Amino acid sequence: MDLSKIFRKGINPTKMGGQAVMEGIMMRGETKSALAVRLPNGTIKVETEDIKQQKKWMKLPLIRGVVAFIGSLIMGTGQLMKSAELLGEADDEEYEETRFEKWLDDKFGSKGAWNVLMYMSVVLALAFTIGVFIILPTGVVSLMKLFTDSVFWLNFAEGAFRILLFVLYVWAISFMGEIKRVFQYHGAEHKTIHCYESGLELTPENCRQFPTLHPRCGTSFLMFVFIIAFALHFLLGWPNLALRIISRLLLLPVIAGLSYELLRWAGKGDSLVVKILSIPGLYLQKITTKEPDDKQLEVAIASINAVLEAEGKKPPADTASPADPDDSEKPATAKSMLRKRRFI
Repeated sequence: MDLSKIFRKGINPTKMGGQAVMEGIMMRGETKSALAVRLPNGTIKVETEDIKQQKKWMKLPLIRGVVAFIGSLIMGTGQLMKSAELLGEADDEEYEETRFEKWLDDKFGSKGAWNVLMYMSVVLALAFTIGVFIILPTGVVSLMKLFTDSVFWLNFAEGAFRILLFVLYVWAISFMGEIKRVFQYHGAEHKTIHCYESGLELTPENCRQFPTLHPRCGTSFLMFVFIIAFALHFLLGWPNLALRIISRLLLLPVIAGLSYELLRWAGKGDSLVVKILSIPGLYLQKITTKEPDDKQLEVAIASINAVLEAEGKKPPADTASPADPDDSEKPATAKSMLRKRRFI
């Protein structure tokens, strides 16, 4: 892995970020977000909306990490459901509601039913995550008490098993057809953000030259979560199973807050320490991102352009400072960089 292509010199880090959804990308700026979806007829459907501004206390260090995690989970689930809805509306086949959906519509109304389904999805996702990646590992490792009473090795085995389980889960779902498409859009999102932060015009040709890995990715955040949890759990000893589960659940906000601060710091720097800490998350991104095609890059570009337009900002022109430190005094156009085949 060539880290110089990921932690590039001479770029302008931004708050632009996004998420891959069903046949599309949700891009999020400072005050606006945009969802772009490629419909079955080949057109790109784009919808923008305001981002609810946070109160001052929500922006405090550590607290903002918990707020961002919960907000991203709710917003991400909503956008994923929205993309599926847009694709369903464009489908020629008429969709018939289930009895449960009809009951929700009658009980809560169309908008209320949507919110109920979204929050139910979030709750189910949290329950699955807590059950599989928190309760299961500490329960399984309890069997090691038959062989050792070492607090160190019990905690080490639990942390290692949790990380291994997560990586295997992500690797396994990456072979599913629809997930593979989502991971391609994930790669398109990263390439487009790289291109935008480098000041190049947002075209498929310019975006294509960048890597699918990005230091501020949510995948890296999840890896930071597992690594920080690995370290903090050592401080709790090895109490009985019930206390272990409770303590690990209570620590989740602290872990999320610390992980978010670490991700913010890593996204702004390129020191050796930052690169070393980012390596596990970047390797995990090799699974969660795939090389996109030009049509997928077009969707990512449509999404980021919609955010810029909604926020009253102009997309970058066809010139930018080079990311290569050896050429730091030689301004280069996008075309000249492409001629040099500089894959940054």
